[in-house]
Amino acid sequence: MRGLYRTMVRIRAFENAAEIASQGGVSAYGKSAEGNAKVRGPLHLSTGQEAVPAGVCAHLRPDDYLTSTHRGHGHTLAKGADLERMMCELFGKATGFNGGKGGSMHIADFSVGMLGANGVVAAGLPIAVGAAHAQKLQKREGITTCFFGDGAINRGPFLEALNWAQVYALPVLFVCEDNRWSATTASGPMIAGEGASARAASFGIPSLQVDGNDITAVHEAAAALVREVRAGGGPRLLHALTYRVKGHVSVDPAAYRDPAELRAALETDPIARARQQYLALPDADAQELEAIEREAEQEVAAALAAASAAPWPAPEAAFEDVQTTGAGQWR
Repeated sequence: MRGLYRTMVRIRAFENAAEIASQGGVSAYGKSAEGNAKVRGPLHLSTGQEAVPAGVCAHLRPDDYLTSTHRGHGHTLAKGADLERMMCELFGKATGFNGGKGGSMHIADFSVGMLGANGVVAAGLPIAVGAAHAQKLQKREGITTCFFGDGAINRGPFLEALNWAQVYALPVLFVCEDNRWSATTASGPMIAGEGASARAASFGIPSLQVDGNDITAVHEAAAALVREVRAGGGPRLLHALTYRVKGHVSVDPAAYRDPAELRAALETDPIARARQQYLALPDADAQELEAIEREAEQEVAAALAAASAAPWPAPEAAFEDVQTTGAGQWR
């Protein structure tokens, strides 16, 4: 439980700091230079959804693959990626994962099996299936986990990916982070039927629906599904019901949302619930949790300082990592 709590508060501390840095405001971690935003471009926060990546990734190994979404900071950290390098990437610095050219929506760290976030809704699904197919063809022991939101299940790649995974009995765990919102639109009225779990069942893919804000429930459900996938049982789907407490992007006040709905959601905060679960255990020590929280805040503060001091990409780096067809127009 301490390990799960540590993962969750690290994600929360990172998201809080990144949010402030993108707004150019003041936080407990310091003030952006001259009030200007240090994180440029769209920033999609996973605040309030921390139990899902923490509970799932606790069962993954370094040789397992993972694909993420545009709201992927939590997945990336839970998979073991370096927090400081990720902050540098958000700041657009040369020491970031993608040399400062990818930003929040294109984070990737192949060293821990994180194949990449993705700015296109549902685009990570066929990538995950391709990775899982490669694992099976090459007789590797690893599996692939694919995170996606409830908005993705209304797009074609979701159905295509589930069909391919089931036809070839691929070692892939699909994880639907059902946070109730698709950008600025409530998902419920736009989803026919019973949602992700029911659609998986229509393909013959076993699934579990779980309270995505209960770290214990997520951890136990993910353990069962990962075990079945590793045993060669084919694809599985975890449908985690959570809530997106922030706006679509970090500068979105989400005025389109009923304030009462948000207040009710905040009552189910996953970190607060994890704290309660931990303190109910024999010999629990509240000071341990406080120490974990301080450690996370200090780590994030150090990452902010490092990102601020890191160098910008060299101008010539703009011509690296660029695909050319040989036609010459790019010149």
